[in-house]
Amino acid sequence: MDRTLVIVKPDGVERGLIGEIVRRLEQKQLRVAAAELRTIDEVSAGRHYAEHVGKPFYDGLVTFITRGPALLLVIEGPGDTWKVVRGLIGATNPVDAAPGTIRGDLAIEMRENLIHGSDSEESALREIEIFFPSLT
Repeated sequence: MDRTLVIVKPDGVERGLIGEIVRRLEQKQLRVAAAELRTIDEVSAGRHYAEHVGKPFYDGLVTFITRGPALLLVIEGPGDTWKVVRGLIGATNPVDAAPGTIRGDLAIEMRENLIHGSDSEESALREIEIFFPSLT
């Protein structure tokens, strides 16, 4: 089985969309291998967004992801699970996300776009290590 990280961001939790998002993942025959509802601390957020350090939007990303509880998930499926999940999520900017995707159906703002999914196999391994070190 292949694994990837998914985060239902604070806006998704605040809007009560956890069930809808997990339902869409499970409908695609993906399995939740681990889940935890928690507020992400600044150190973990900094590690997660390390590639964006120094960019003008970095501080806003960290402030947003740490503002309240998020649902962290490890999702399992066949090879390239990260690609399957990214397809379900839709484009980063909800304005560009196709109808039928999570962002296309449920989000309207770039920053508050509900969900994160690892963007490669390498990112999935790195991100799972940050949030679920016991699984690596």
